[in-house]
Amino acid sequence: MDQTHDPALRSFIPVAPDSDFPIQNLPFGIFRPRSGGEARVGTIVGHTVVDLAALERRGLFAGPELRGKQVFARPSLNRFMELGRPAWREARLRLVELLREEASSLRDDAGLRAEVLVPEDATQMCLPCEIGDYTDFYSSREHATNVGMMFRGAESALMPNWLHLPVAYHGRAGTVVVSGTDFHRPMGQSKADDAANPGFGPSRALDFELEVGFFVGPGSAMGEAVPVERAFDHIFGFVLVNDWSARDIQKWEYQPLGPFLGKNFCTSISPWVVTLEALEPFRCAGPVQDPAPLSYLRNAGERTFDIELEVRLRTPSMGAGDRISGSNFRSLYWDPSQQLAHHSVNGCRLRAGDLLASGTISGAAKDSRGSLLELCWKGTEPLRLSSGETRTYLQDGDELTLSGHAVRGPLRVGFGEVRGRVLPARG
Repeated sequence: MDQTHDPALRSFIPVAPDSDFPIQNLPFGIFRPRSGGEARVGTIVGHTVVDLAALERRGLFAGPELRGKQVFARPSLNRFMELGRPAWREARLRLVELLREEASSLRDDAGLRAEVLVPEDATQMCLPCEIGDYTDFYSSREHATNVGMMFRGAESALMPNWLHLPVAYHGRAGTVVVSGTDFHRPMGQSKADDAANPGFGPSRALDFELEVGFFVGPGSAMGEAVPVERAFDHIFGFVLVNDWSARDIQKWEYQPLGPFLGKNFCTSISPWVVTLEALEPFRCAGPVQDPAPLSYLRNAGERTFDIELEVRLRTPSMGAGDRISGSNFRSLYWDPSQQLAHHSVNGCRLRAGDLLASGTISGAAKDSRGSLLELCWKGTEPLRLSSGETRTYLQDGDELTLSGHAVRGPLRVGFGEVRGRVLPARG
């Protein structure tokens, strides 16, 4: 086992047994101290943020991949992402060396600790990178089947292309926001089934979508296809994604060119990017693909990850809220390497910071469905909450929290959470 995955490895920073952020995780993100100062790169251990810009300023990243690169005193991860896996690996190993409970230049220097370690509640998290492009896939067979059954019937639930390629649409990078950002209910056109003409107004069918996304690290040149077996070389790390959806607006607009205003008003992501290196112990095989994909999409071995996911809904009258769904990333029919390979196979240029999301992740059980559209089966089966309230779609003031973690034996690595609250429509 890689030393950075050893469950016996401990940090000198206190970490609870159920923490998402032990020393074996070491995700990367962008933070700003609430006391003031510029946004810069950090990692987190337990409830303590580690200022990587301060470590860099002190000359503590002196390996061949990072020496002189000045990648951490920046308001985004893009420059670090571009460097590729050798630099990411070097940073991870150095952080483990500095943070482990044995003697180190950080543990034993009170002045350095005061400069570098920041309590989590004294920080404000920012978007982790500048997102050039955002693509959302539709890779859960269970989700695609459920939606198809609702709108086309069981016999034609999956479209003819679905089992042959990872279906996707291009979203709006400019409205991707970090966890904790509230948003206004979107306005748009919709048309009731019994209406002669469409109307305009606030969405009445606002929904969430439980997703996981990954960020591109090193990009690709225009005209270059990334082979599926080398796709992981281009993936920096993963975040939780809530692709908020206005189902009534989407239903009226999506033919013939797909989602537009029903999807691009807000997409929320978690602030800490969990690296492929941290997720390595949780690799697993995905579902059997039948028919076999075309050659450029065929990959062997354990190409996905065992990540447990959860959704909680809190209304204005509730305390902690209710768990309303839970599923697992490993159930996705099309895995991340296939998504990236398909995205680039036509020569589409990829750039550091591009976000590719999984699409809604649903399982086979009813309580593993990753959207209210499915949980309430197109509004016909209202969700009953512990407060006595019911929901078919989200109401103003409702707050959704998505969380995720991977566990194997005593080792646990998590994502934290992505949270957002619905505000009334403007005007």
